[in-house]
Formats: sequence, structure tokens, C-alpha cells
Amino acid sequence: MRASQDELIRGGTARRGGRRRVFAAAVLAAAMALTGCTGSGGDDKPSSWQGGGEKGPKASATITEPAADAKDVPASTAVTFTTKEAEETTVELKDSAGKVVEGQLAKDGKSWLPDGALAYGETYTATVTATGDDGKPATATSTFTTMAKPGKQIRVTSFLGDNQVVGVAMPLIVKFGRAIPEDYRDDLQRRMTVTAKPAQEGIWHWVSPTEVRYRPKEFWKANSTVTYKVQAGGLPLGDGWYGRSDLTVDIKIGPSFVMTVDNRTKKMTVTRDGQVIKTILVSLGKKTTPSSSGTMVVIEKLRHTVFDTMEELGPEEGYRTEIDYAQRLTWGGEFIHAAPWSEGVQGRTNVSHGCVNVSMKDGNWLFANTRIGDPITVKGTERKLQNGNGWTDWNMSWDEYVKGSAVPYEPPAEPGDDTSPSADEPSVEPTP
Repeated sequence: MRASQDELIRGGTARRGGRRRVFAAAVLAAAMALTGCTGSGGDDKPSSWQGGGEKGPKASATITEPAADAKDVPASTAVTFTTKEAEETTVELKDSAGKVVEGQLAKDGKSWLPDGALAYGETYTATVTATGDDGKPATATSTFTTMAKPGKQIRVTSFLGDNQVVGVAMPLIVKFGRAIPEDYRDDLQRRMTVTAKPAQEGIWHWVSPTEVRYRPKEFWKANSTVTYKVQAGGLPLGDGWYGRSDLTVDIKIGPSFVMTVDNRTKKMTVTRDGQVIKTILVSLGKKTTPSSSGTMVVIEKLRHTVFDTMEELGPEEGYRTEIDYAQRLTWGGEFIHAAPWSEGVQGRTNVSHGCVNVSMKDGNWLFANTRIGDPITVKGTERKLQNGNGWTDWNMSWDEYVKGSAVPYEPPAEPGDDTSPSADEPSVEPTP
């Protein structure tokens, strides 16, 4: 477990008490060291106060990270601080030219993170101002310099692109160009946030050392907007490697289009936004090559393709067949697709090699109405879906899924809790 960063909310000013915490400020950044503050006489005091003969302020502030005059500070640094007797705390970070850096104050009001990686080899000054009930401000400052651009950087990529519209079961998929050591995954995951409107509970799940995914507890709400951000730029990721850059992606969730296949009836039921809109006859995998039972997700759509299993199965069992309206469900080769050769038995007998066979007409209709990320659940076959064989995020229970998080899961705050986002603030769900 390495240094942690609390869940972030917008703003930069913290007030004590009240149902709604008000946060307003502009920035801080840091590396990690001891207290870095300046007093009026060069003493190691937590705050400075210029008030003549007046009594000093009740409040005080101390910047704990980064230390004053620190060098080689990671460009991903957060600023952490402590205050005493403070009714209001503001944070500001400026570069050497005096330009303010925008950022986010942690929910607990004890640290602040820039909205993006800081520039390499630049000098910044962080200022924390604490004001008590006497109205007198006390300030703490820390001037530090970020490290030179590192030579060993890890690329961060997203499967989805901006403005893409996807189905309600689409997991958010982030990949890294190099394996992230376990001891660094919690640091990285705390820099990964998901904002959904309307708000929805969800969590990150490490599929492998190079891939992490996010899904909500239930399917995405239809027509939601989702933004996910990975603040990996300049972040130490082990063995002298650092994140190459930050990543932000904005997507939209489409209508709820859900397919359910029952092997007992040999039928697919299709619902849109909770209403049954179509029932389709199907033929599933025969006993020697059964279809998988479980919840799968449409991974890719191919209007026309060729299924070729000659190399895999050999000349006796293999086949090479042209296919229309193919929608991939597993990496192992299960698809929904049109199968005109089985139309006579669809709804009665399973004859496929594991795919969900439908008629040409129904295959065309499905292909025209589905999106990447739409879910399909197959029930009652002889084989269970193996996790990892496709986007099987929904084939796991919520309790199973949270075990893949590098950060302990914390349920969202109850309505009315003063840490909850207010009605006029964007809803940022916990993303452990």
C-alpha cells in the first residue's frame, strides 16, 4: 500500500459544518516530505500573520506536501495540508509566471490535486489560507520544483473514444503499455474517477496487470452521460517508470437494449427500456458444442465475415462459412448471427457450434438495433460462461467484482450525508 489520495470533489475552499460543504480554491501540488511553511521571521512556523500589535489569528495552516524548496517533485503531485481552528480554507497553486493552476480539493478538505499533470522542470508555489471565526486569515506557503521529464514512461489508452454511444452493459476499459506492480495500483486507481449523470454507483476491477475496467453496480441507466479520467501523467508506477499522460474520455449510454435467450424455449426475448419489443426463434449449440450460459456483451459487429475453423478443428470437423450480421460475444468464437441453413429448426432444435443462430430477417433486425456494449444473457445450456472469455464483467456478482479493486470498496454516502454532492454540483460517484 503506497501513499493514498482521497476521493475528489470540485472546488478549493472548505468550510466547517453545515449540510453542504463549500469548496473553492485554485491549486496545490506536491511530492512528499516534511512540513514546508514560512513564518514572518524566518522561523519554522505553520502560518504567517502580519497584524502589527493585534492579536494573531486563531486559525493556522501547515503544508505537509510538498516540502518547501523541494526538488524533483513528481508532476503528478498532490498538495496536502493541515489546519487548526479553521472555518474556511482556501488553496491556490501558481506557476513561476503567476498563472493559477486549476484543481480539485479532496472531500476531507486535507489535500488538493491539480486537474492535470504539472509541467516538468517548473517551479510552483502553493498557498493555503485558513480563516477562523475571528475573521483573521493565516497562510502557509511552499515553493517547489517538479522533476525533469522521465525517460521511462507508460502509455495509457482507452478502448472507447470521445462521444461514442454504447450499450448499458459497456464496461469502461483502460489499458497500460506496461504491467503495473500491485503496490502501485492503489495509487493509480485513486487517480481514476468516473462521473455519471445521473449518478450511479460503480467500481474499478483489475482484469490483469495491464488492464482495468469499470462497471456500475447495475446496468448503466439509459441515456446517461459518462466521463472517466485517468490522472496518470507523471505518476510514479514502479521501477523508475512514470505515467506518460492523463486521459479523459466522454461517452454516452444509449437506450436499454437487453437480449435474453432461454434454451428451454429456444427463444430470445428483446426489451428496450424495460418493454418487450420482439421475440425471436433461435438455435443454440448442439450437445457436443454447447453455447455458454451467462451474461455476455456485444464486443464487435461484422456485417459480413467468414468463420474459418479449419486450422483449429482440422479438415474433418472444421468448416469455412460466410456469415452475415455477426455480433461477437466471446473471444472463444460465440456470436449472434444469421444462419439461413438452420431456419427450419430454429425455435425447436440446437444445431450450432455454440453460436446463437437466428433467421436472416431477425439477424438483420438485431444488427440494425444493437450497439457495442448491449447485454445478452443465455440460460439453461450445458456449459457455463468462463470469466475472461469476452467482456464477462456482468457474469460476476457485485461482491465478486469489487474484489478486483485495488482500493477497499466504500458504499456511496447515504442521501442527506453532508459529504454527498449537492444538487448544483456534478455527481461524482466513489470510484475505489
